[in-house]
Amino acid sequence: MRLDGAWTAIATPMNLDTTLDWEGLEKNIEFQISQGITGVVPVGTTGESPTVTWDEHNEVIDRVLSRCGARCGVLAGTGSNSTEEAIESTRHAVRSGAKAVLMVDCYYNGPSSQELRDDYYAAVAAEFPDTTIVPYVIPGRSGTALCVEDLAILASRYQNVNTVKEATGDLARMARTRELLGDDFSIMSGDDDITYAMLTDPAIRANGVISVASNVVPGGVCRMVAAAVSGDVENAARMRDELAPLLGIITVKVDNPRVLPGGKSVIVNDRYRNPLPVKTLMAGLGMPAGPCRRPLGKMSKAGVEVVRSAAQTVWDRNPEILRPIGDFFGIDAAARLADDAIWNALAL
Repeated sequence: MRLDGAWTAIATPMNLDTTLDWEGLEKNIEFQISQGITGVVPVGTTGESPTVTWDEHNEVIDRVLSRCGARCGVLAGTGSNSTEEAIESTRHAVRSGAKAVLMVDCYYNGPSSQELRDDYYAAVAAEFPDTTIVPYVIPGRSGTALCVEDLAILASRYQNVNTVKEATGDLARMARTRELLGDDFSIMSGDDDITYAMLTDPAIRANGVISVASNVVPGGVCRMVAAAVSGDVENAARMRDELAPLLGIITVKVDNPRVLPGGKSVIVNDRYRNPLPVKTLMAGLGMPAGPCRRPLGKMSKAGVEVVRSAAQTVWDRNPEILRPIGDFFGIDAAARLADDAIWNALAL
């Protein structure tokens, strides 16, 4: 199994008490399938893998595999900063029917690229030779990175390492990946805002995306990817432009006031990271989402307004982009975008 097309890094919806909303998860999966998504990726960063328990983690994978069946692909998130945990998580996913797993570079303990190659990815690839192992390179979160050269060595040794999720933001690195690994290896974008560039750059020739924005606009992301891969750059660029406001809010940065002890007021730049912005958008539009688990909390009013404004811009330019949400979930997107009370309730 070699990945391509449009995949959704699916959010894990929660109830107000942050227990998992299983009914909401099933609805969101059905929405994805109805919009033609290639596959879904449960319990990655967007699925709040850092704060779900391992029992919950495994149950999410089980339920997603069961719900999707043969209707779309499933790339199960099984990475860890412990190789033994990653092996056990992968074993559970494989026994449940997963054909492919996503493994993030080991975070916090920061192994070298050689250690990532030999003592993490190779260990899992050897243990599960019939399962596709997808390295996920995201140094901005992990603090380390599997280098391109070690990825090439790994892929030459293990046929089940044939895809990478690229979230370095480094286009030169991606071009080097294509140069060393050739066209039989898949490069999947892990950054919505540069997916178009990765797909259309002749030196990169990315094969698809594992998208956060497609939680909300799966159809639009599917159309952009399909157009770009087929060489229809004009239509791909048009879709990129229509989706652009949403592709740019995976992380939201805003200046917020603080009052220091003693009463002095200062301004601090807060960076609200995935999945908080996308779950805020989903909740605002009426999709199953719920809160994030602590320490992720709520955005300030300024942060929520950035998200709301992006959705409003997309609606104003072309309401057909967001209309499938209303059609599927039975809500009035325009009315919800105009309702201050809904968005104020999502803010601090």
